[in-house]
Amino acid sequence: MAHLIRTAGEAVEVARKLAAAFAPGAGARDAERRAPAAELAELSESGLLGIAVPARFGGAEADAPTLAEVFRTLAAADASLAQIPQSHFVFLDALRRLGTEEQQARYFAAALAGERFANAQSERGGRTAADDATTLRPVPGGYVLDGEKFYSTGALFADWLVVRAVLTDAPPPPGGGPARGLAYIRRGTPGVTVEDDWDGMGQRTTASGTVRLASVRVDADQVVPYTPLFDGPTTYGARAQLLHAAIDAGIARGALDAAAVAVAKARPWFESGADTAAEDPLVVQQAGEIEIIVRGAEALLREAALAIDAAEPEPTADAAARASVATAVAKVAAARAAVDASSALFELGGTRSAAASLNLSRHWRDARTHTLHDPGRWKVQHVGRWLLSRTPPPRHGLL
Repeated sequence: MAHLIRTAGEAVEVARKLAAAFAPGAGARDAERRAPAAELAELSESGLLGIAVPARFGGAEADAPTLAEVFRTLAAADASLAQIPQSHFVFLDALRRLGTEEQQARYFAAALAGERFANAQSERGGRTAADDATTLRPVPGGYVLDGEKFYSTGALFADWLVVRAVLTDAPPPPGGGPARGLAYIRRGTPGVTVEDDWDGMGQRTTASGTVRLASVRVDADQVVPYTPLFDGPTTYGARAQLLHAAIDAGIARGALDAAAVAVAKARPWFESGADTAAEDPLVVQQAGEIEIIVRGAEALLREAALAIDAAEPEPTADAAARASVATAVAKVAAARAAVDASSALFELGGTRSAAASLNLSRHWRDARTHTLHDPGRWKVQHVGRWLLSRTPPPRHGLL
């Protein structure tokens, strides 16, 4: 049975303890592409997977700043381990917003018990990433689920898969496109196949591969509406993106911490006149500049989290837009910080930092891979439009 975390402070402290335990083996897990089974078991037992459960269902109902700090802390130690539970929290949030009382009771209890939820959303065959070919076809008592998903982070390790699919019997929503639902199904349900075919250069142990769904029977009470999440002002997308921003900020901090260790072992450049690399004025200058960038991203992350909480529980159009814009700013800043810090790591650490045996390249590979989750350039566009014309960002799960 998982530990029950009751306060925000306890959640952050538990995350710090887990991060300290996870960090030493992160490089080896990446190099060997070794599934973090033991670490995920610790995560489940720690109680962190239940901290977003509403208080009336027995959870800590952690606020957005707490969730952001938990993810940032874990990502600084091991970015893959931090990304695996991201969708777990996103789909608990979907339940909180649109699940029935019975669905909430069932799945929140599972989260409190340490069970893991993973996503099966994206597909590779559509014209864009927003297209779904996977369907929920109605049959007596429920649905039949068919399709194929990719980028299904954590699915290989999950107890539950949350599958986004087109509801073939539902009328199109006013905004266009098909009506969609989320099917909460056990990973071992007949007809479900999870493949370990993720081969990304970074985030190597997230198991972000393929989920195949062949005539999977789904009970009616396992399906939660998805499309209505965006019918009105919402922070659903901002909350999801906040966690991705936190992962990027954590990658940046982890890379900078690794850089400090590398500098301590590096030799000073002979022209510097310094006794140690840490006294080389050019090294000091670059380290200070990167620290400022990383701290800025961390501050913007907290600002975004506060904006999200300020918009709840029933966001107005203005408050929801401000939360989305603040989160977009934080996500872009954190992504840039992650790439900048993980690149500077090698300049600061010198030639020996490129040794394959140290595997410091994982910081850059994780940064470069995770920051591709969705294009930051579109976030910059939405920030600029809000600044110049108060055009609110669109309502979807990426803002």
